[in-house]
Amino acid sequence: MIRPSLKWFPLCAVALAVLVGCGKSPSTEGSAASSHAQKLDDGVIVRLDGSPQKVRLQLVDERIVHVTATPDGNFELPASLMALKSGGDARFTFSESADAVTLKTAKLSAQVSLRDGAVHFFDAAGKPVLAERAGGRSFEPTMVDGKPFYAIRQRFDSPADEAFYGLGQHQNRQMNYKGEDVELAQHNIDVGIPFVVSSRNYGLLWDNNSITRFGDPREYQPLSQSLKVYDAEGKPGGLTASYYVGDALKVKRVEAQPDYQYLKDLKQWPAESPAKTTSKVVWEGSIEPAVSGEHKFRLYSSSYAKVFLDGKPVYDDWRQNWNPWYHNLRLPMEAGSRHSLRIEWEPDSGYLTMLHLDPLAGGEQSELSLFSELGHAVDYYFVAGDNLDQVIAGYRTITGKATMLPRWAYGFWQSRERYKTQAEILDTAKRYRELGLPIDNIVEDWSYWPENAWGSHDFDAARFPDPKGMLDQLHAMHMQLMISVWPKFYPSTKNYQELDAKGYIYRRNVEQGELDWIGKGYLNSFYDPYAKEARQIYWRQIHDKLGVLGMDGWWLDASEPDIHSNLDIAERKLRMGPTALGPGAAFFNSYPLMHTTGVYQGSRENDPDRRVFILTRSAFAGQQRNAAATWSGDVVSRWSNLHDQISAGINFSMSGIPNWTTDIGGFALEKRYETTTPTAADLAEWRELNLRWFQFGTFSPLFRSHGQFPYREIYSLASPGTPMYEALAYYDRLRYRLMPYIYTLAGDTYWKDSSIIRGLPMDFPGDANVRNINDEYLFGPAFLVAPVTEYRATSRQVYLPAGTAWYDFRSGQRHDGGTTITADAPPERMPIFVRAGSIVPTGPAIQYTGEKPDAPITLLIYSGDNGQFSLYEDEGTNYGYEKGHYSRIPLSYDEAGGKLTLGKREGDGSGAPAKRKFVIRRIDGSKPNADGNDVSEDISVDYDGAEQKVALKTK
Repeated sequence: MIRPSLKWFPLCAVALAVLVGCGKSPSTEGSAASSHAQKLDDGVIVRLDGSPQKVRLQLVDERIVHVTATPDGNFELPASLMALKSGGDARFTFSESADAVTLKTAKLSAQVSLRDGAVHFFDAAGKPVLAERAGGRSFEPTMVDGKPFYAIRQRFDSPADEAFYGLGQHQNRQMNYKGEDVELAQHNIDVGIPFVVSSRNYGLLWDNNSITRFGDPREYQPLSQSLKVYDAEGKPGGLTASYYVGDALKVKRVEAQPDYQYLKDLKQWPAESPAKTTSKVVWEGSIEPAVSGEHKFRLYSSSYAKVFLDGKPVYDDWRQNWNPWYHNLRLPMEAGSRHSLRIEWEPDSGYLTMLHLDPLAGGEQSELSLFSELGHAVDYYFVAGDNLDQVIAGYRTITGKATMLPRWAYGFWQSRERYKTQAEILDTAKRYRELGLPIDNIVEDWSYWPENAWGSHDFDAARFPDPKGMLDQLHAMHMQLMISVWPKFYPSTKNYQELDAKGYIYRRNVEQGELDWIGKGYLNSFYDPYAKEARQIYWRQIHDKLGVLGMDGWWLDASEPDIHSNLDIAERKLRMGPTALGPGAAFFNSYPLMHTTGVYQGSRENDPDRRVFILTRSAFAGQQRNAAATWSGDVVSRWSNLHDQISAGINFSMSGIPNWTTDIGGFALEKRYETTTPTAADLAEWRELNLRWFQFGTFSPLFRSHGQFPYREIYSLASPGTPMYEALAYYDRLRYRLMPYIYTLAGDTYWKDSSIIRGLPMDFPGDANVRNINDEYLFGPAFLVAPVTEYRATSRQVYLPAGTAWYDFRSGQRHDGGTTITADAPPERMPIFVRAGSIVPTGPAIQYTGEKPDAPITLLIYSGDNGQFSLYEDEGTNYGYEKGHYSRIPLSYDEAGGKLTLGKREGDGSGAPAKRKFVIRRIDGSKPNADGNDVSEDISVDYDGAEQKVALKTK
């Protein structure tokens, strides 16, 4: 573990003489280089007097500036893994004054102070947008594996009303990161993407692959390191720890703090009360800070745990014992004051610790700060925009377009941990078709191989006698199969041996004799995707065994990589390296990007006109270019975890990667659900939790049910004909009815660099009320989605953003924006609202996404404002869209004139019928219109590609 001392070496400079005035005198472009500015084809290098340190500004385009600062003035740096475009635009001028060097484009200017090297950014009108703090750039030398690095930090000023989003997917219900701490360190359920966007319409892409911290740069520490800790009797030295087996107290001792965070810590269990038999542990006492302010705590736990601070319950939840996680807590405390602390835990052989940090001095907590453990330079991209869509588009300009997924990927996915035989897969597919439940995809999870052959990519012939025949039967039913393929190998397999012979296997896990959890336990390790040859070998191995069978999608599990769960971070770094590019610690977060790169590129080379689909448990900046969707990992079947997924998904989308999903219903379960005969109360809660999660999944970019026993098929959750079954079936069918809308959103992620999940601040930047809402979002431009996350709730509070009116999608009732309403939410319905002015194309009842391509499309027009939409279609499974093979029909609604315009078709028309019938339905709130199904005043129009104007009936 790298533990920076934070004794930083600040960047410094002195005021310099100048040749020309900044922004007021003629540009020095075309003249001899000034004494402090060296012109580049795409920018400028600024030298600081009295120091070897330099700052380089490179222009990516007129809205994007690449900033690099090195402590030694050396810009011979390793190539970026995330950035495809790091400069190259020559449309700028630069000038130098007594105080600064300024680079200017038509859209922005960036100014480097010659006093301290701080960079300031301004919009086209010269208004300040973002500024590095004076002296806020820091380098701390460190060595890893004999190689020199720096721990680096960059601080920026941030006004009080600024809000921050993005940074990947995090499981602690954080929405607005202002004043928050976020660690970017890949984990089973946590995804670190070093891209943050601001409510001030800019973004920062931090080009670093190591563990990175937004906010406080310090690692959270054990309680006793920064606090005085007292036992239950008030004596200093630790908390009173009581260990119980059943109701019997077995051990009572004083401990500095709970300390069962990692595998290495489990040896501390008392012999009299082993982990396997201990039913409960209670820590109690008090804590005393040395400094005043808001103190920060992190509970890291699995199993059932409760925390009480000053006698008040602040945490009460459960996690599966093999996948603990953090929960953030804060408590204002005065120096020298004592505060009671009580922690109750049912360990179940799990993990728990409590960590702490003193408050940061002054206003540092509210700054924009990024720190990375290892790097060679401060290296980031400033992305300006008029709105957050432009900022996200800028991120993709740097890191790559979001490659389109196949159309079938947006249908329903049925998965299970796991289908154990070929017959189970085929029986599931047939059952869905028999019941008329729409579905496009079946998933085969891990362990289809022989038990002792992980990484062989072979099917166990006893359970899967004819994999090719299985694929053929599924395809005949218009279903696709995605298969789980790990980066993990047993040494006994030929695939391991081939990779190892080339030096492309991480060997430490095997050298440590680490056995996995399968059968008797087997030696295993992961491959190194940082070498191009290793990626090519990996792809060839899976293609030659699985791709040739006709597999439709690749499930790249454990792509963090999770080589062995619950290792401490220092050991994780050692076991995921050394990589072909350097120490594992230096590339901690980028493994999923390199892993998906090999599979994507290999797929396109082998089958260049068949769209790739990859599902991966982790992600990194740039991964959208690899046709890779991400799911939120092995989350648990708890209402709290359902709530956590909402802000996790919103911020993941605002990190620039558009395709995301969760395990509908949660992956891991409490024991009360695992039994084959749950109580009536537990069964009722289980079903309702799955229904509410299913509703949320319907309005997620990808719609995928997955988890451990009990099974998650719709007909397994509830019997056909029951209200619960009908509610699940309704949302399944609704997803397919909305497919024209959803597939347009998917197309726009490529054509318009847009997002499917939209945080409310994206569309309502002027409404401060939306900045911290963590349980509502937009699904495309039209739908406001408000999932229900409480058991037995039949209503919930919903804030409707200001500046527009909203329609209840179920009833058609109209509501004013800028208000909070109590929305009806019976179990069978989730609150969904549609923005006034929306045009929502809907299709017929279908069983799979490619069925009835010529069917009429109903356009739901929600009155109250002008509206636009652009219906997108293409061939759905190939890359013809990259060559202009598509159809787009612009639609615009004029509220004052009561007219809808169907514009002239764009593109060459591929993937759409030459002529199509549109049914136009206007919704104005004057009468109930459940889900837009009132057909009494519909207007039918035959469209042939030419512009048409249609007068709508108005009240």
